[in-house]
Amino acid sequence: MPATFVASCQLPTPYGEFSMHGFEDSDTGQEHLALVYGDLSQDSSVLCRVHSECLTGDGLFSMRCDCGSQLEHAMQKISANGSGIILYLRQEGRGIGLINKIRAYELQDAGADTVEANEKLGFDADLRDYTICKSMFLHFQISRIRLMTNNPIKIQALGKLGITITDRLSIETGQNDHNARYLATKAGKLGHVFSQN
Repeated sequence: MPATFVASCQLPTPYGEFSMHGFEDSDTGQEHLALVYGDLSQDSSVLCRVHSECLTGDGLFSMRCDCGSQLEHAMQKISANGSGIILYLRQEGRGIGLINKIRAYELQDAGADTVEANEKLGFDADLRDYTICKSMFLHFQISRIRLMTNNPIKIQALGKLGITITDRLSIETGQNDHNARYLATKAGKLGHVFSQN
């Protein structure tokens, strides 16, 4: 699934001015973004976050997850570093979509954990596909990254695409009473690495 670059613009944020680059999946028409800060050529290994869209967390400040807090943290770290990139992938709800995510939340309200809820709806625990990242990284001539993630599956997926990950940087932020079980499930069932596990 190659990504076709469409257009770019400046994006002033509380964390500094990023450039926002729009890409379109040539196979599905799905739109994705890259947020770039500073001169990427100055680092032999680019500071990076590959972030899957979470409307509830990123845009509605939900405390059910840590997604919005992770996005903010990544923007802050990249700004402080002077350069870096965030690939923002439109893969809501670990790939099940927004409405199904609401259905999954309803099941969680009734007692299911985040993995059980997806499975009760007939989905795998994680349907995300990172293939699109390859052509997005290629557009920016990036082959080596320092990746901000807790997710070993993401590391493996990017490695299979030929991206060299020189370092994994933990991104632990946004923990609260509302998402404690969610984070525990990510660690216990999805293999996410946290300092407390």
